[in-house]
Amino acid sequence: MVNLFKILLLLGLGYALVVGLMFVTQDRLVYMPSSTISGTPERVGLDYEDVHLTAEDGVRLHGWFLPGPNDDSPVLLFLHGNAGNIGHRLHSLQQFHELGMAVLIIDYRGYGRSAGRPDEQGTYADARAAWRYLVEERAFPSEAVVLFGRSLGAAVAADLATEVQPGAVILESAFTSAADLGARHYPWLPVRALLRHQYDALDRVERIKAPILLAHSREDEIVPFSHTERLQAVAPDARVLEMQGGHNDGFLATGEAYIEGLRTFLQEAGLSLASP
Repeated sequence: MVNLFKILLLLGLGYALVVGLMFVTQDRLVYMPSSTISGTPERVGLDYEDVHLTAEDGVRLHGWFLPGPNDDSPVLLFLHGNAGNIGHRLHSLQQFHELGMAVLIIDYRGYGRSAGRPDEQGTYADARAAWRYLVEERAFPSEAVVLFGRSLGAAVAADLATEVQPGAVILESAFTSAADLGARHYPWLPVRALLRHQYDALDRVERIKAPILLAHSREDEIVPFSHTERLQAVAPDARVLEMQGGHNDGFLATGEAYIEGLRTFLQEAGLSLASP
């Protein structure tokens, strides 16, 4: 009996240690930034400008602005996922260029050449800084701005879309909330009690007034397609574009159907897309 008690005590202490470690190190699981930008749009034949922004709390951010084919081309604000930096999104920049759009892509604080350390409210502030840059400094009409977020970036884009009025919102491989996703991957942990970064996209999506496209693959091994189904349930007017492939390559695996799906949605949302 004594030995059993000791075993249970050791198991309990071990579990408590793991839980404590996960709480302390959770930022490393949520954010996986890289400071080395291995390639620029020039590598794939695209013109671009380095952009330096300042978030409302004074954090300096870096990004790229890629001009569209015409002066009146709509612009896509690209909010990327939780890993790497803008240099890992060159294929997507090519695709958006093919759609005939200008693009602004930024690195969140702590990513690439952006200063600071990432956290939930900080990423929201970074997205607001990018929006202000487009509508105030670049003088894009708000209805000509498309918010695009992939994975973690979808939650950031959804938050921004509740504060501004873009022409359209594209949420790709989106999760309902970080807590829902964490509970799926770590069912043996009290994720909802531990998590400091909520990223509650479900709450935001139902408050978005702009046209919404939910792009997702049923083969996604990280964010189940059921998350998109739940998002559509609270935003029944949202369109769904079913992709192929996994979480990190669906936009490539889907091929031309991905490009045409985006094009159809944007045109139906009233955006004029020119050939690049």
